[in-house]
Amino acid sequence: MATDKNRRMRRIFIPIATMIAVLVLWVLFNGRDRTPGYELSLRITPPEQPVLRVGFAKVEITPIVSDTWTDANGDAQFDKSEGDRWEDVNKNGRFDAVWMAGFQNKKPAQGVHDPLWARCMVIDDGQSRVALVALDIIGLGHNEVVKIRERIAASAGITYAIITSTHVHEGPDTIGLWGENYFFSGVNPEYMETVRQNTVQAIETAAANLRPALLRLATDSVGAAPMLADTRPPLVFDKSLHIIQAIDAQADTTLGTLLCWGNHPETLWSDNLLISSDFPHYWREYVEKGIYKGDSLIAKGLGGTAVFFTGAIGGLMTTHPDIVITDPLSGQTFTKGSFEKIDAQGKQLALLTFRALDTAARIPENTVRSAGIALRAQTFTIPLDNKLYKLAVALGVLDRGYSGWNKMRTEAAYLQIGDAISFLCVPGEIYPEIVDGGIESPQGQDFALSPQEIPPLRSMMQGRQRIVLGVANDEIGYIVPKSQWDADAPYTYDYQKAPYGEINSTGPEAGSLVHKALINLIYQR
Repeated sequence: MATDKNRRMRRIFIPIATMIAVLVLWVLFNGRDRTPGYELSLRITPPEQPVLRVGFAKVEITPIVSDTWTDANGDAQFDKSEGDRWEDVNKNGRFDAVWMAGFQNKKPAQGVHDPLWARCMVIDDGQSRVALVALDIIGLGHNEVVKIRERIAASAGITYAIITSTHVHEGPDTIGLWGENYFFSGVNPEYMETVRQNTVQAIETAAANLRPALLRLATDSVGAAPMLADTRPPLVFDKSLHIIQAIDAQADTTLGTLLCWGNHPETLWSDNLLISSDFPHYWREYVEKGIYKGDSLIAKGLGGTAVFFTGAIGGLMTTHPDIVITDPLSGQTFTKGSFEKIDAQGKQLALLTFRALDTAARIPENTVRSAGIALRAQTFTIPLDNKLYKLAVALGVLDRGYSGWNKMRTEAAYLQIGDAISFLCVPGEIYPEIVDGGIESPQGQDFALSPQEIPPLRSMMQGRQRIVLGVANDEIGYIVPKSQWDADAPYTYDYQKAPYGEINSTGPEAGSLVHKALINLIYQR
């Protein structure tokens, strides 16, 4: 009898033990380091006699939306139980959904409104060559950035590639958090391969397009402010438009234009079901091609390739549906997210760009004719304290793993072009108060401490044009000042529930660690 009992126990125990072992191995596999041993500590100094050259390129990364679907109840979420149905256009027997990122889960695209791009600006000083890339996607993990860098041909001569995302909320999921539900990634591996290949192509093409150049620097500090809202106190904005026009020094034509603004590309808002790069689409188009009213030219375009970079967008910076956007030509106003609204916003931003550049052209100090590249870049680790992110890593939904016990590898960089321009590359969505000052220690904070992330980052940067590039070389989520961290009751600023931000952050240490890493890079010489 004892033998029979032991046999029954083994029949029960062995399958359970096997299942537990498989589960443990699966979790360990999902948490593995995707770039084991990768470390970066880069220091570049400028040559004594720099020769400035600049090149631009753009390559499409628009996903293919093969199958479409009907949203029966208009909630912008696919749910068969609510009457939603999909059409098998390519006749392969499955729903080939392109899951859209940035708002809610289970949101498949119904089509494409405008193309998504990998746009690149390469700067060369005769000794070093740096690529500045902006992808029309929600973001890339650091491991994906490393994969792209490894594919760049040596013949392109790239010393360092800064790969950023515009953080558009109207494109495909490239992180994993916006799939059919919380337990399945929304990332399409085939699409990710397209992003890698086409990003490399954009970098190599821009390097091949290098031309002797001069740079014209312009800033608009007030014109775009009415189109921007900070949705969480303290109300601190990265509201300025930062503009760099690269001009062919021999042909006197525009090679391209760098545009940077601290605003989420999500003006279309959460009900939109068409792939789009949001307001950057129209802003770039009008800057390149000009603005027409019918057949009449209202503002001449610059030509070349316009590249949009996002700035300090934590907090969060957005053009929400309550913000009125007026079309500068027709006078028509728009509130609810629509393509007419982002068109009007693009026109306004382009006109501000043209005016700022016209003003800059009259000031000799705003034209850079010769400049060398100085660069410092460093990998470092941050703890992953977010329990939902930990679960996402364990399930394989968040495909990036750990570089050490409960730690993730990320990267920061500081780039200077001569003594006129500096770029601070931030691996996520940093709160503007860390960049420009205004951090508070409000009552109800989870940590009883004074502001930690001081001095403000931009005050430490060099040059007349000080540009913060958000979601650069990684997307770790919101980078929140620790003294404002507010996940537990009682809540700050009389909130009745926890404010948004902490739920999409690696944790309360991210702000201090990122700030420290960036300050160290700025101060190094």
